[in-house]
Amino acid sequence: MIELSGKVLLGQVDAETFKKNRIAFFEKYETDQQQALPVVPECVAEWIEILKTKGLKPLKNPETYEETGFTEETLQNIVFWISEHQEDYMRAWLDGYTVEKPQLFYLKNKLTGAYLYYDEATNYYYDSDIVDYLDIYYEAKAKFTQQEIDSMKTGSYELVPVEDGE
Repeated sequence: MIELSGKVLLGQVDAETFKKNRIAFFEKYETDQQQALPVVPECVAEWIEILKTKGLKPLKNPETYEETGFTEETLQNIVFWISEHQEDYMRAWLDGYTVEKPQLFYLKNKLTGAYLYYDEATNYYYDSDIVDYLDIYYEAKAKFTQQEIDSMKTGSYELVPVEDGE
């Protein structure tokens, strides 16, 4: 048996094995102590950056800051997320954070096989057999978050997850 101080209490351990095991123990202990940064939604990350930029405290009520440019719905989402994840919010404020990347989906028409896209220039939705590069060439949006999909009538569309890198 070996104490953390390095004293051998019982039994025989050669010095080299003892030193190797002691180093391995402390490396593992140190790694375990370094927790991963908390993952926060994009709106919360933006909120943290706005507050820090303005020199404000982390515990202000987001609803009191109309100059942030957030919609009322987004502010409510921020308040709800912070109230449900108080420890993560404070860790994010103090130690930094990783921004949550929402799952994106293509919407594929179940009958025609065409993909839905939103043309930002005309503010209309269209179908296209080709989904690649719509955003680059036509200022069109073909990838949607679950939240966006929930706000649309998409009964005749199936969700096709966007793979990383697409």
